[in-house]
Amino acid sequence: MDINDLRIFKTVATRGSVSQAALDLNYVQSNVTARIKQLEAELQTALFVRHKRGMILNSEGKRLMEYTEEILTKFDEIQNAFQTTEDPRGILNIGIVDTLTNLPGILSPYIDRYPRVELSLHAGVSENLFQDVLNSRLDGAFMTGPVNHPLIETHHVFDEELIIVSKSDQFDIEHASTIPLLLFNQGCGYRERLESWLRSEGIMPRKVMSFGTFETIMGSVAAGIGITIAPKSSTRTWIDAGKLYGYDIPEEFNKISTVFIRRNDIYFTNTLQSFVQTLP
Repeated sequence: MDINDLRIFKTVATRGSVSQAALDLNYVQSNVTARIKQLEAELQTALFVRHKRGMILNSEGKRLMEYTEEILTKFDEIQNAFQTTEDPRGILNIGIVDTLTNLPGILSPYIDRYPRVELSLHAGVSENLFQDVLNSRLDGAFMTGPVNHPLIETHHVFDEELIIVSKSDQFDIEHASTIPLLLFNQGCGYRERLESWLRSEGIMPRKVMSFGTFETIMGSVAAGIGITIAPKSSTRTWIDAGKLYGYDIPEEFNKISTVFIRRNDIYFTNTLQSFVQTLP
């Protein structure tokens, strides 16, 4: 068994298919199959349940996956630990909330200065991004703050003001009980602020519709389907064009921070350290 066997095993488990894993790893399918069989022979146990549509881990496979993720994380740390500070390279897996419209301005200084680093961006809601960083699936993430956790280090990026956005030129808090709310999925910091405000006013929304992307939400608001809550900076183009209207909400609920988080108990690689140093 070597480190490549574990990478192959993890890829097959993640993709649920030998053929898809072979494509990802740029291996021939027969080689992947042989390595999995060899691994099972060495461990003297089957690791997958095989069915028509692919493969899923059995209980022993899940047990091996726990060791595999720990070993691969440590192995990657060893490799990253010996990179030079002056010339970081490799892949950074960074999570972002979908409303981070000024992302190009945040990333461009790093991309220009460190062209050998490949940034891989993953969009999601704050709660999911937090869990992905905590479980080492992401090197770091931009998300809604504040964040308080003993294993998480937080870097403040900027503050924003939240507003209600509607197609109507009139809005009152009572409208939230009659007009559908168009929001990100559960785990979004903006959604939590709006729900907290409504609870404080004793208002029960008539209907909540969940969406996965900011553009879909804004397009639906522009179509008159409902209202939403969003950072003022992210909606300026729509409002300035006269397509939508923005309405202030109480100061207690309208301030929100964007922070960058990373695990503080994992080796702070030169690649990630240089990234953090270029943040505003």
